[in-house]
Amino acid sequence: MDPPECNGHSHDHHDHENDLGLSLRPQVDLPGVQCFNEEIPNSGRAVIKAHQDRLTVEPVLRSQPDDPELLLFIPFTEAVVVQSISIRSVIPGQGHHDDASPPRHVKLFVNRDDLDFDTARDLEPAMQLELLPPHHFVEGTIDYPLRPAGRFQNISSLTILVVDNYSGEDERSTIITFVGLKGKGTNVRRMAVEAVYETQPMPKQTTAKAFDAFARESC
Repeated sequence: MDPPECNGHSHDHHDHENDLGLSLRPQVDLPGVQCFNEEIPNSGRAVIKAHQDRLTVEPVLRSQPDDPELLLFIPFTEAVVVQSISIRSVIPGQGHHDDASPPRHVKLFVNRDDLDFDTARDLEPAMQLELLPPHHFVEGTIDYPLRPAGRFQNISSLTILVVDNYSGEDERSTIITFVGLKGKGTNVRRMAVEAVYETQPMPKQTTAKAFDAFARESC
């Protein structure tokens, strides 16, 4: 399957505010962020960086060796509208974590604090994305607008399932250096919830569909 083409994207030289909203990092409940199948504890939390740090290589989130899947749960301190997502990685062969590969296919779920890998693989997501190839990471980050927009309004959490990566049949670990969300808060505080998660690595996903998405690059 050929990589998706980068057509129809525009370079956005604004700062963290544009038509896709403001950075939602202030609304992220960072202590509540959890990532499963991560190689280093709390590294999923660490890549939800401030906007000005989005191009930094460290810290990184890596999946367990030879297993590309990651499940990242992001709760918010208030109900939010998420308008776009950015997932950045490294370029293989540049001397940074060359034994790992950038994510390729991801699924997004909203308001689900009960997902494990088995459930997430089978559940219909709010949106599916095929991320652009690694060489697009050179100039900046890429904002992927979330469609349909109504599914991402007034939500209390977002869960990201990384299905596979660009390593192909090599089955390398997935590596992510930045996860950014843009949108707006609603000032409506969410209720505290408790959830039990599967913390052990689950069998890797062996099949994936091609997913289409519009994307916008921002420097």
